Amino acid sequence: MARRHLRIPILPLLSRNPHAPTPLHLRHALCSSTTATVDTAAPVIDPPTPAASAGETPAAAAEVDSAVDSALPRAPREEEPLHETIFTMIRRRKWTTRMENSIRLLSPTLTAPLVHGVISAAAAANRADLSLQFFRFAYRRAGFRPEPATFALLVPVLASNRMLNHARCILLETMPAFSVAPGEATVAALVAAYGKAGIPQEAVKLFRLMPELGITRTALSYNAVLKAILCRGREAMARRIYNAMVADGVAPTLATYNTLIWGFGLCKKMEAAVRVFGDMKAHGVTPDVTTYNTLLNAWVRAGDLESARKVFDEMPGAGFERNSVSYNVMIKGYVEANKVEEAVGLFTEMGEKGLRLSEKTFAALMPGLCDNEGKAAEARKAVEDMAERRLTPKDKSVFLRLVTTLCKAGDLDWALEVHKKSGQFKHVLVNPRQYGVLMEGLCAGGKCDGAVEVLDDLLEKGTLLSPKSPVLEAPAYNPVIEYLCNNGNTSKAETFFRQLMKKGVDDKSAFNSLIRGHAKEGALEAAQEILAIMTRRGVPTDPHSHALLIDGFLKKNEPADAKTALDSMMEQGHLPRLALFQSVMAALFNDGRVQTASRVMKTMIEKGITENMDMAHKIVEALFMRGHVDEAIGRVNLMVENVCMPDLDKLLVALCQKDKVMEAHKLADFALDRDFEVSFSTYDRVLEAMYTEEKTLPAYSMLCKIKHKGGVVDQKGCDALMSSLKSGGYSKQADILSRILAESGSSTSKKGKKFAMGA
Repeated sequence: MARRHLRIPILPLLSRNPHAPTPLHLRHALCSSTTATVDTAAPVIDPPTPAASAGETPAAAAEVDSAVDSALPRAPREEEPLHETIFTMIRRRKWTTRMENSIRLLSPTLTAPLVHGVISAAAAANRADLSLQFFRFAYRRAGFRPEPATFALLVPVLASNRMLNHARCILLETMPAFSVAPGEATVAALVAAYGKAGIPQEAVKLFRLMPELGITRTALSYNAVLKAILCRGREAMARRIYNAMVADGVAPTLATYNTLIWGFGLCKKMEAAVRVFGDMKAHGVTPDVTTYNTLLNAWVRAGDLESARKVFDEMPGAGFERNSVSYNVMIKGYVEANKVEEAVGLFTEMGEKGLRLSEKTFAALMPGLCDNEGKAAEARKAVEDMAERRLTPKDKSVFLRLVTTLCKAGDLDWALEVHKKSGQFKHVLVNPRQYGVLMEGLCAGGKCDGAVEVLDDLLEKGTLLSPKSPVLEAPAYNPVIEYLCNNGNTSKAETFFRQLMKKGVDDKSAFNSLIRGHAKEGALEAAQEILAIMTRRGVPTDPHSHALLIDGFLKKNEPADAKTALDSMMEQGHLPRLALFQSVMAALFNDGRVQTASRVMKTMIEKGITENMDMAHKIVEALFMRGHVDEAIGRVNLMVENVCMPDLDKLLVALCQKDKVMEAHKLADFALDRDFEVSFSTYDRVLEAMYTEEKTLPAYSMLCKIKHKGGVVDQKGCDALMSSLKSGGYSKQADILSRILAESGSSTSKKGKKFAMGA
């Protein structure tokens, strides 16, 4: 069968969207013979764009256009460099034999540019460990033979990432194994790394080993070892090496002198630094701006601002324009010497000259402005300049110090503005203490609403929830908590304080403020919970807080909870006021909890509060009325012992009137036994009630006691009692009673006592 050429575009058929609808003119083409094949030798003729017929809709025309556009060739995707692909692979996957085989599939032969590219990519990603691992794989299992350039690249990478032992092994063991001589720059990089790591002795050993490695030491090596030993303050050793440098015929360079001046200034050996500065001209080396700045910094470090200013003023005469570094050094020196005026003057001069104000400039100036209340305006200007230039200070504490100073100066609006600006700087996490200082200042200045806004920001960010966040001081949180509790927002205050409690804060004032706030708002359960926390933690409570809680329960008509709160108050060692006792007793009494009110009354009397006992009398009467006679008599006895004698006459009459005869009899009997002052007419009233209720024997016993006390009773009642005794079969008691009544005087009393006992 002859091959026929399909005159349809192939690319739409291979589209990435298989579910896209096929254009109408292509559907008819696909309906042709399935055995047709494409002749690769024949040229492919693009079909003309079909014109829209008269009856064709615009949607169909657009469909045709999109089909033709999809047939056009697409731009090839840019391929990733091979070394980037390999680095991505070794960074994301665990190093295994399978991964090594994957690398071999990507590149069967590892060339030097490829290895160098992977090492450089790992170094740029701060993964020197991957650089070393790939290098070892390359020469151990991939057949790669390292070049001098490979070692010159790898050793500084390892040294700069403090992998010093690995770098040393490669330098002293691996390189000789491949017959590669190390270069001076490679060794100098490792020497400098030992200096940065604070191991100058290793730097010196490696420096002295260089001749054995066949390396001629130049100013590059000497400069590296000088800086390494001067970092640790070993200026005597630096002098010996410098003298050896001159003796070996190695001419010191400008970098050598700058390093010596820097190191001697670091050791505060200013005589040596000035001598080196003078030797430069003798050896024909012209100092540069870096030299002057280094000497300037040395004088500032030594605290000699006069000499520093002299060098600063000499720079224009020596032909060197003072740059930002020069001004930064002087500003820092003046601030450290507490000469803020001079520092501000130099800062202004920098702006006038158009010099770049860097982060170091503000880092040098801000400490002097932040702690000086008289420089608040300059501090505000500096912060605005920092924000405008998007410069983040190196010392993040400047914002806290500035807010503190502004609050002390009373400039609360700008303190709040600085606080807001501090959160706009990159890499600046607002110190929680800054929130505390600002809230304290705003509350002290009467701007408590602003303090609440600051607190809202603090709670929203969750700063206090971090384990590393510091604990706020009591003057910072107590005012705002008290303000919230006094203004109906105790729930927010509790949320804030609970975060502080997780930091170990057990502040008495804050706890009591929360209890008062919840009590005022009617959230009594929450107040009780706070009170329970205080009790568990042993935090002293405030009697006023307890009183508010008790009043809250009383207002909600919950006398039982009020009594519990009253007990808790006394457990904490507080003595409630008389009015508080009476309020609780009255609430319990009105709620029908007479015995509970009786216990409160007992506690009150035992605490020595015996004024205004009207409610106590009502409680005692109610106890008698309810049949709690023993308890009532006990309360009467307690009142008598604490010199608050109840009105027994009134109480006995009331019991008789309410037909509580036996209760009245027991109370009267108790009064007779204790010789309480009760009128005999009251006793007559009790006896009369007993006669009426036909309580013969109790009346007989009581009458005997009355006569024993010398009392006078109604004769008619006595006659009625004797008649009742006789009719009841108690003739003996009737006979004794008649003899008692017939006798008189003291003998009557004694005989009556005996007869009564016999009865």
